[in-house]
Amino acid sequence: MPRIAPPADFYRPAGYCAEESVGYLMKRVMMSIVYQADKRLAEHGLTSAQWGPLIRMRTSGGSTVAELARWLQVDAGAMTRLLDRLEKKGLCKRVRSTVDRRVVRVEITPDGEAAITEVPTVLAEVMNAHLAGFSKTEWQALQTYLQRMVQTGDALREAG
Repeated sequence: MPRIAPPADFYRPAGYCAEESVGYLMKRVMMSIVYQADKRLAEHGLTSAQWGPLIRMRTSGGSTVAELARWLQVDAGAMTRLLDRLEKKGLCKRVRSTVDRRVVRVEITPDGEAAITEVPTVLAEVMNAHLAGFSKTEWQALQTYLQRMVQTGDALREAG
């Protein structure tokens, strides 16, 4: 089990201001990124809810419903409904495992590949726009800080 450092004491209950919290600020940034990406990808008929799992399927070579739900941080029911819509559009397909019939993998189709062709370009442009004014060193530091927070969060979750 990873060692967890003692908690910081930056925030105090007295005078706590949500608008100044790191979590609130990260959520605002994420909402802005998704909004900008969705606005640009709407012309391709895709939303973040749709291109997210398609990108994951392409990079992973296919995933189970549970894996996609975990990666996107949604419940399995919501993931199933989303995959139903994507499958109806012909963007993905479910493939039953030949090794274990209980396992169903979800794979991107050629139409799904075509639908997400512009996603990496749009995401790179949206991310770069949000990082306007940052130096490469600041960008790398920000990545490092966020990765540390993710690792600590993962360790806290594993610790129970």
